[in-house]
Amino acid sequence: MISFASGEVTHRGAPASQLITGTAGSRQMPTILVVEDEAIVSEVVSDYLRRDGFQVITAADGLAAMEKFNSARPDLVLLDLMLPSIDGLEVCRRIRLQSNVPIIMVTAKTEETDTIIGLGVGADDYVAKPFSPKELVARVKAVLRRASAPPPIAGDPLSFGQLVIRPDRRQVELSGKAVDLTAREFDLLEFLAKHPGQVFSRDELLDKVWDWAYVSDGGTVTVHIRRLRQKIEPDAERPRYLKTVWGAGYKFDPS
Repeated sequence: MISFASGEVTHRGAPASQLITGTAGSRQMPTILVVEDEAIVSEVVSDYLRRDGFQVITAADGLAAMEKFNSARPDLVLLDLMLPSIDGLEVCRRIRLQSNVPIIMVTAKTEETDTIIGLGVGADDYVAKPFSPKELVARVKAVLRRASAPPPIAGDPLSFGQLVIRPDRRQVELSGKAVDLTAREFDLLEFLAKHPGQVFSRDELLDKVWDWAYVSDGGTVTVHIRRLRQKIEPDAERPRYLKTVWGAGYKFDPS
């Protein structure tokens, strides 16, 4: 039995019906695919999402999730890690082969390894059980807003020795070779690189990069920083670019 956290979260975002608009001002209600094998969890999450104006479809195992995804083409997927038939990681991999739809991984596991693997196969973010359903809805709204926002005006390449960031192509090169980053990893690296030497706390990065000013989950930032270091640093244990400022946050060192 999964218990939900009782903490209240204040929403500052718009209703779901205002998150995505079509032509001529028509409203398109975002559709969320909830993939969860525990009936009570699926029911509660679906109910909270519907209250906020989302359309919801559900699946209780990995095979059903892929069938529902292919037929409904949802705007976002809430994907449990532990599923019958096909686990959440494999479902995430299969979705990523055909779509960049936002995916939020939901997991009862506490080991950081599971979170890192989930983000590594293409999940945009994660939520750990037990969680507040209201917090989950807030995250869904934030991810959808970011996904539907117009792309920022790209600037010139950012070059730091062997590291080159190309905002116009959303590409990163290290020693002339392309570095494979997830969308959120790129956003985080680009943001820090555009503010060299400036220290940002984890909450500030959640606000600026994730648009989660009302949700505090610094572990998400920590995991992304760790993965970026593994991908762009010559020595992830002694980072050259992504520095930790103890007790304050993180900064990008251009030197």
